[in-house]
Amino acid sequence: MSSHKGPVVAQGSGVPAGNSEADTVELSELGPLLEELGKQGVASPTKAEEEQACPGPQEEEEEEEGRVLTLPLQAHHTMEKMEEFVYKVWEGRWRVIPYDVLPEWLRDKDYLLHGHRPPMPSFRACFKSIFRIHTETRNIWTHLLGFLLFLFLEILTMLRPNMYFTAPLQEKVVFGMFFLGAVLCLSFSWLFHTVYCHSENVSRTFSKLDYSGIALLIMGSFVPWLYYFFYCSPQPRLIYLSIMGISAIIVVQWDRFATPKHRQTRARVFLGLGLSGVVPTMHFTIAEGFVKATTVGQMGWFFLMAAMYITRAGLYAARIPERFFPGKSDIWF
Repeated sequence: MSSHKGPVVAQGSGVPAGNSEADTVELSELGPLLEELGKQGVASPTKAEEEQACPGPQEEEEEEEGRVLTLPLQAHHTMEKMEEFVYKVWEGRWRVIPYDVLPEWLRDKDYLLHGHRPPMPSFRACFKSIFRIHTETRNIWTHLLGFLLFLFLEILTMLRPNMYFTAPLQEKVVFGMFFLGAVLCLSFSWLFHTVYCHSENVSRTFSKLDYSGIALLIMGSFVPWLYYFFYCSPQPRLIYLSIMGISAIIVVQWDRFATPKHRQTRARVFLGLGLSGVVPTMHFTIAEGFVKATTVGQMGWFFLMAAMYITRAGLYAARIPERFFPGKSDIWF
């Protein structure tokens, strides 16, 4: 790849660009232009090129020979253009693009009309983009800061003196699993929102991690509740935890589960996982009685947690608030 040197100037929203004509090509045209370049690599040469290759009237065989000689030159030109685009992305010289020019595998947010990152086949460029303003900036930073917060809380809990616990080892493991579920969910999520524009394969892989993290978060949030709910019955709590966690993780590994058209399916799966706690609640209520379930079992806190999961799944599936304010919630809401 040839080196790019020379002074740069501010362009549009403060994005630097080179002095050469090639550097002024906006990366917003990456998708359409790459397709055009790919077609040029296999299309027949233009009339001007044919005249240059064959300046005068020639035999049919000579014209064919000139055409064959021109194709490698066009292919080389195409590769140079592609390398130039990759270089632009690698150096962070890209601009946000509207939704309607995104490739199909990036079209998951219909109501966010502007401010999308273009496909960026460079992990370095993807991670540098967290310091730019685009549709994923909010998601990246809220999950990244949340990840650091829960990681700090987990370390703080593990280092807490044993005098604050009734059964130190067991209770530290229980709370450790809760915090671990949150840490994994938030870490997978901020990584997914950072690199999902890299390529279709990378997007699919990290989306599976993201959805697996959500399943681990829900399962981890049930661990302390089930531990104290079935304090004297370890077998039921183990069965319930295994069924809830494994079933959700298996479902989210399905390739089509991560596609935009399966958004409703994803919401239903996570909603079902969140509501799966109703079964152990009914089990405990029948076995121990309603009064004990609401006092000792703290059933009210479970219903609060379930209500929050239902609300979040509903907002996700209905795409609120962007559904009611298309183009107005691209960056901050």
